[in-house]
Amino acid sequence: MASRDQVKASHILIKHQGSRRKASWKDPEGKVIMTVTREAAVEQLKSIREDIVSGKANFEEVATRVSDCSSAKRGGDLGPFGRGQMQKPFEEATYALKVGDISDIVDTDSGVHIIKRTA
Repeated sequence: MASRDQVKASHILIKHQGSRRKASWKDPEGKVIMTVTREAAVEQLKSIREDIVSGKANFEEVATRVSDCSSAKRGGDLGPFGRGQMQKPFEEATYALKVGDISDIVDTDSGVHIIKRTA
């Protein structure tokens, strides 16, 4: 469990042409990722977020199918982390959320994310 100075979060990551590492567990050679624009990744994630917030989709199920992060195997669960352990925009967005909230689009060197704070 997260200590007082830590948060716990899950996320859905969509990588794109501008991502620092253009490979993922779903696309080991990055062939698909290299064709995805940042704008297309953002639009996909906005649609996913709308479906989750409206109750049409479950965050963890979508993360398992869609996320380019290896945390997809755990429904997007990153476990507990403290300040300085994640890229700054990701960290700031997570700490700003209340438990149970889902972020807007968060842009990092890894790609675009939506984050659900879980603790």
